Amino acid sequence: MRKPLMAGNWKLFKTAAETKDYFTRFLPMVAGSRHCEIAICPPFVNIPAAVEAAAGSNVGIGGQNVFWENQGAFTGEVSGPMLKACGAVWAIIGHSERRQYFGETDETVQRRTVAAIAAGLRPIVCVGEKLEERESGRTEAVLADQVAGGLAGLSAAGFAQVVIAYEPVWAIGTGKTATPEMAADAHRFIRGRVAGHFGAAAAAAVRILYGGSVKPDNVKGLMAQPEIDGALVGGASLDPAGFASIVNF
Repeated sequence: MRKPLMAGNWKLFKTAAETKDYFTRFLPMVAGSRHCEIAICPPFVNIPAAVEAAAGSNVGIGGQNVFWENQGAFTGEVSGPMLKACGAVWAIIGHSERRQYFGETDETVQRRTVAAIAAGLRPIVCVGEKLEERESGRTEAVLADQVAGGLAGLSAAGFAQVVIAYEPVWAIGTGKTATPEMAADAHRFIRGRVAGHFGAAAAAAVRILYGGSVKPDNVKGLMAQPEIDGALVGGASLDPAGFASIVNF
């Protein structure tokens, strides 16, 4: 059985003080939540505060990105070893906002994924189609390219560290959500592509999360789908009570 992962992506929100306050309220609400893993990915500058606040709890902390070199003249980037040294255990890679605003490609996603694994981080690799791609019937072609390009070159042992997040771009922050059936179809297709690259056992083991306007009122229907192994939650993870409700679906 694949243990669900419920991950919160805070994006560009919260200060260190707000981070500490969040965990003070959030942790008691999920202290008994052993049915799933829980991750929260705050902005880089708040990772130390989050790690300190979550110490000894069942919540792991992650970064929202990771660079593919360990050090060098790369102004503004943060490396895997730096994240690891701060206490992070997860790293989101290839989020659609990174692709849209900062030029991420399948090639850079692959390089960041390799770097995260080498640093001992668990990468959450995002894939998903845009609205025009879905409407033109290209969803599967896009997903196939992203899975192949973003995960190409990984060893079987490396891929075993990967979590995939399916995030239809048209559903991120828009209030629109793929129906549970639509999401499950995409997850099933992704799992099939994984099988082609890494084998049936790897496909059966990999966790595929759904992301895209996940909220307390729709998470139960999504999680009822056997193909959906958790959620990557954006805006709804900013409220401790709301995210606790999602975790405790």
